[in-house]
Amino acid sequence: MSIKEKLGLIEDSAIPSEAKLPTAFGDFRIRVFHEEETGFDHVALTLGEMEGPDPVLIRVHSECLTGDAFSSLRCDCGPQLHAALKAITDRGWGCLLYLRQEGRGIGLHSKIQAYRLQDQGADTLDANLMLGLPGDNRDYNIAASMLGSLKISKVSLLTNNPNKIEQLKQYGIDVVERVSLVVGVGDSNRSYLETKVDRMGHSIEKDKLE
Repeated sequence: MSIKEKLGLIEDSAIPSEAKLPTAFGDFRIRVFHEEETGFDHVALTLGEMEGPDPVLIRVHSECLTGDAFSSLRCDCGPQLHAALKAITDRGWGCLLYLRQEGRGIGLHSKIQAYRLQDQGADTLDANLMLGLPGDNRDYNIAASMLGSLKISKVSLLTNNPNKIEQLKQYGIDVVERVSLVVGVGDSNRSYLETKVDRMGHSIEKDKLE
């Protein structure tokens, strides 16, 4: 008899990657989705029931170790993550997808190299291009697949990024409305946000950057 049999344990594959996740913002459920193509595990946090006639308030958030975990002021990622979770709990239901797309899809190593180039005067877009990388290498097919698994097809999307909206629409998600998410603006990230508006087409009112 194996140790697992003696202890009454079951195979890992038989245990769903889903559980309760109480947070400072509310009691969510966490579910992990494995992406075979990249090998990454992505996360969905849900609050309440996802099925209904009204669009689901969602945030598709790309991983940012420096902003999300270390509270970096170079970007607005950490404040956006927290504001999105609060908006979902304030509404009473919704979903946050956390995608492993560090540095707009270029990875942590290259992201920090880009930071070094920004320290020398390059903006956030040129820094990526100087490294021979795309300005934004993210693809939201996995996000659409995750939403499909959660039976979410109609959404109110918390974002300032029109490209995110267009990609989700192309992948079959009905984006009913865009909900602006401008938070965490400060002296250390103002030029970064201005570059997103001026050169990357993000929808942020200029008066919110003052």
